[in-house]
Amino acid sequence: MPAGSGVVAPPGWSRWLVPPAALSIHLAIGQAYAWSVFKPPLESSLGLSGTASALPFQVAIVMLGLSAAFGGTFVERKGPRWAMAVSAVCFSSGFLVAALGAATREYWFVVAGYGLIGGTGLGIGYISPVSTLIKWFPDRPGMATGIAIMGFGGGALIASPWSAELLSAFGTDAPGIARTFLVMGGAYAVFMTLGVLLVRVPPEPPEAAAGRAAGARSRGFATTGQVSARNALRTPQFWCLWVVLCTNVTAGIGILEKAAPMITDFFADSSSPVGPAAAAGFVGLLSLANMLGRIVWSSVSDAVGRKNIYRLYLGAGALMYLLLALAGDSAKPLFIACAAVVLSFYGGGFATVPAYLKDLFGTFQVGAIHGRLLTAWSTAGVLGPLIVNAVADAGKSAGRTGPGLYTTSFLVMIGLLAVGFAANELVRPVHPRHHEPAGGGDERPAAAVPEKGAGA
Repeated sequence: MPAGSGVVAPPGWSRWLVPPAALSIHLAIGQAYAWSVFKPPLESSLGLSGTASALPFQVAIVMLGLSAAFGGTFVERKGPRWAMAVSAVCFSSGFLVAALGAATREYWFVVAGYGLIGGTGLGIGYISPVSTLIKWFPDRPGMATGIAIMGFGGGALIASPWSAELLSAFGTDAPGIARTFLVMGGAYAVFMTLGVLLVRVPPEPPEAAAGRAAGARSRGFATTGQVSARNALRTPQFWCLWVVLCTNVTAGIGILEKAAPMITDFFADSSSPVGPAAAAGFVGLLSLANMLGRIVWSSVSDAVGRKNIYRLYLGAGALMYLLLALAGDSAKPLFIACAAVVLSFYGGGFATVPAYLKDLFGTFQVGAIHGRLLTAWSTAGVLGPLIVNAVADAGKSAGRTGPGLYTTSFLVMIGLLAVGFAANELVRPVHPRHHEPAGGGDERPAAAVPEKGAGA
């Protein structure tokens, strides 16, 4: 492996130990998806609007994309252990700064801690295992990245009820929020350290081992060339995928960030309104759908191809939003089912995109390319909550209630998903002029050979 790439696995090391190491990081940083549990307490204790209470989450997602984009090359160079350690320090210390902000009622400390510092930990942690997993599992890249990135979607499944219990124990006022942040920061520091200690890099890319990649299925336009991160940005394929990811994420995050108050608003005037505990349960259910979508849909993509699976995410996602807009308040099961499907596609999109990038650009600098692509997530992290919260706030000011607070934003999401569908249709194989010359500028070990594995 290149110098500084991390702790090399000894002979006989099982590649199946790497996904749990990645999961320990992703389950922790996936707490970001439980932010909506903190929105009502922050709004009541600090006098914030819905738009303002979303700011730490939005800043965290922006920093996720930016730190992944600018840190991707360092992750490739220094290896997953370094990246996981940086992520653990930033993410945990972000909670401590946020705790100080809540305790002193200085909301900008919460934004700086959870958003700026913690968001940097999100980005570095998110991409830390991707390149390593693809090298360990060249025969099943979608499944491998899906297992790890599943943790990010499932993080809220743990964090949502845990946060609710801590807030119940400590109180939903500012001091109670501060204590909750403090406990969570310490716990996540310990949990993430397990992944730092466990992760290993392969002594040589497994695709060089005889028979490992022989069973991989070749579909669509899997490349045998290698494209650098710098050259990838010069291709139309990268920017088409950027639009695809941005629109898919915007559609999912718009529901996820507002999940608890959204289901409460939808059924506030019904015979069985949704209380805080049930709303927190809904957030947990969406987290489960998000998590399962990451492993199920990414594994399916190994069989049906990345382009086809994104047709499902974007096309069926638009249909789910249409059902929510037209009949979402008619029955709770329909609302929950449609939202869960959207979140499964949202999670599946994240888990599938590293393999899509591998198919198009090869394994040479796939981690760095993935990091740059995540700037689409930064953009979506602003757009999704902004669209939903701004429309809802404007509706409240106009005296609207219930589903009427969200209908316009749902229609906007349908339009965005249609744009993403069109961008996915424009994806074609990368022209050979963007490929790295054989043996030139290759940072891979000499033993590496071009993979002929699962493709688009």
